[in-house]
Amino acid sequence: MARSPMHLCLAVLALAAVASGDRFSDQFDLVGSGGDVQVKDDGKTQDVQLIMNRGSGGAGFNSKNKFLYGEFSIQMKLIGGNSAGTVTSLYLTSGEGDGHDEIDIEFMGNSSGQPYVMNTNVWASGDGKKEHQFYLWFDPSADFHTYKIVWNPKNIIFQVDDVPVRTFKKYNDLAYPSSKPMAVHCTLWDGSYWATEKGAVKIDWNQAPFVVNYRGYSSHGCVNNGGSSACPAGSNAWMNRELDTKELGTVKWAQQKYMTYNYCDDGWRFPQGFPAECSRNPY
Repeated sequence: MARSPMHLCLAVLALAAVASGDRFSDQFDLVGSGGDVQVKDDGKTQDVQLIMNRGSGGAGFNSKNKFLYGEFSIQMKLIGGNSAGTVTSLYLTSGEGDGHDEIDIEFMGNSSGQPYVMNTNVWASGDGKKEHQFYLWFDPSADFHTYKIVWNPKNIIFQVDDVPVRTFKKYNDLAYPSSKPMAVHCTLWDGSYWATEKGAVKIDWNQAPFVVNYRGYSSHGCVNNGGSSACPAGSNAWMNRELDTKELGTVKWAQQKYMTYNYCDDGWRFPQGFPAECSRNPY
């Protein structure tokens, strides 16, 4: 459900470079209109500030490279107070076409005092509607926390502070993101029509500017910009990764304690029967 940066409200992005030769400006393009974009560089890191209020077009950042499999993580500190109507995201997408692939982590804002909802979703060949949604066991606006997507030929793993909360497995007879290279996107946007209580609670622009902080981006992926993939050293660590029994227990714990929505339980949405993976993959 992640959207292009033209729908955003405000973001303050502070990302540390992974290494001296791996600078933020080398990895990402800034996208925005109608707002200020400021880049601060102290010679070691680059901080990017994107500021938007009511009427601004939007802003975000997209990776210059596309990847076919990888491990991607970033630290975020979300909007405090009344963040209703806002959506903060880390996602991968192959584009915006009808047959696109996409892997999402999205945070749907809340009325003041209410918890954030973390939405995870997978799209394969344009087929989405595979959401798992969670409350978190901490306040994501109080401090930075690390959110990670591991994507390989066997499964997709979603992690929060190195705690696995979901795995989406590949089945040979079902659609899976395995052939379309995807770029990394981080955005903050106005999702008033959808984000909070199914669109019932809109953004209160009197609370603007809204601020999200990103830092500590890390990626280990196979770069594929339309040709063959170039995978970095050590790729086997994530390319073959699947959850072990203990980690699957953690996923079960997260679902039992913190899950607020599972598409495989939504009979109203699927009156003709649940997607095939629902009967095969309990996680």
